[in-house]
Amino acid sequence: MPIRVCHLITDLETGGAERSLVNLVTGMDRSRFDSEVVSLLPPGPMAEPLSRAGIPVATLGMARGRPTAAALLALVRHLRRSRPAILQTWLYHADFLGTLGAALSRTERLIWNIRCTDITKQKTEQSIRWLVRMLAMLSARPDVVVVNSQAGRRDHETLGYHPRIWAEIPNGVDLARFSVRRTERAALRARLGLEADAFVVGLVGRDHPMKDVGTFLGAAALRSAENKNVRFVLCGEGFNANNLALTGEIARMNLQKHVVLLGRRDDVEDIYPAFDVATLCSIYGEGFPNVVCEAMACGVPCVVTGIGDSARIVDNTGVVVPLGDPQAIARAWKILATSGAEDFGDRARARIEANYSLEIMRARYTALYEQLVPNT
Repeated sequence: MPIRVCHLITDLETGGAERSLVNLVTGMDRSRFDSEVVSLLPPGPMAEPLSRAGIPVATLGMARGRPTAAALLALVRHLRRSRPAILQTWLYHADFLGTLGAALSRTERLIWNIRCTDITKQKTEQSIRWLVRMLAMLSARPDVVVVNSQAGRRDHETLGYHPRIWAEIPNGVDLARFSVRRTERAALRARLGLEADAFVVGLVGRDHPMKDVGTFLGAAALRSAENKNVRFVLCGEGFNANNLALTGEIARMNLQKHVVLLGRRDDVEDIYPAFDVATLCSIYGEGFPNVVCEAMACGVPCVVTGIGDSARIVDNTGVVVPLGDPQAIARAWKILATSGAEDFGDRARARIEANYSLEIMRARYTALYEQLVPNT
């Protein structure tokens, strides 16, 4: 009989945790695992691929903000009906509400899933700081706490987390979807309005302070002053012409001819291969950034800040730079442009194949679930 697993997540927007959840449950062996997903908030865009794959999706209908008694009651009712063998929670609000819900519904096995480093070091809402302190006190309640990065474990231990068992399961990349496509690069660029012979630097993410887009633009201004045939692509939520603060900053730096804003895209597998180099400028919060692995799987070398496990992921296949340093980022782009970006990219693809594939991630979750629920 399949092991029934209920995944509880804060929302189903287009973040890294949500994508990892979708990648996990849509590819698990259905003869061994019966998966469902419950969202605290109304379903977002990532609910669609779950439903398309036949994974049941439910919502507790909670408004954004603090967990409510009504949401807790709805969760308890759902768990009593569904009777999962394992409740796995994703992100802080789901960890908190899931712990209460598991106790009240007598769900026997509980897994937390930590996806970030210490976000309380930055200007975080007081409610989040309170929530993290509460979770630290409750952290011995789950059977296992999964982290996707070594940095995330270290930071949360500093915050007072003391689980019975830590399990490190890095994110996995779909190697068929994200692949090396250099022969198609000119065609892919043409669709994006990019010149075939330009040196293209990309950032895939969202417009959020943690992503430090200002530093990216500062580096772009430095590099474009040296090389007029360089283009900078911003792809993700908020990176569009309607973002007047962003377009104003681009104009102030005289980068209008060099920066391309793509906005949110569902075809990022066609975006990365158009890049010569991908960049992660984040200054906090990242644990295991999917975008770095996805770019590397496409044979695109990365310039990353040493946040979370980024440096560990990249290893010798790219360049690691200090946080908030546009000069260092511009130098790193120049190094890759003059040292053979494709050679770095080949090593990047090989590193993802060996360490961070979807198959490896799913195998690790399979082993964890079967360890918690043996002889089913």
